[in-house]
Amino acid sequence: MNIFVGSLPFSIEEADLRGYFEEYGTVDSVKIISDKFTGRSKGFGFVEMPSDEEAQKAIDELNGGSIDGRTIVVNKSEPKPEGERRSFNNNRGGNGGGRGGYNDRDNNRGGGRF
Repeated sequence: MNIFVGSLPFSIEEADLRGYFEEYGTVDSVKIISDKFTGRSKGFGFVEMPSDEEAQKAIDELNGGSIDGRTIVVNKSEPKPEGERRSFNNNRGGNGGGRGGYNDRDNNRGGGRF
């Protein structure tokens, strides 16, 4: 099961996070998400545990717990539906709703000057 872990202290290392979850069973992987420009933790990550039973016990026990004075959020990670992924190319119409450039005289239907 893939587990989301949020509100992590920015100083926590992946090995430390692994230790918290290994108390409940086998951990396949741990990934703390970092800002790609600064390398600084974003304060959340993911833990993969092969046993759903062990993973659920870890979620039940660790959710709302405290690490370095921060109350963490732990729950089952659900994949985002395909339609909700972020896109930076949603403005397909371009400038002017697809009519052309900003000084496009061909689209000036008034026949007069600007």
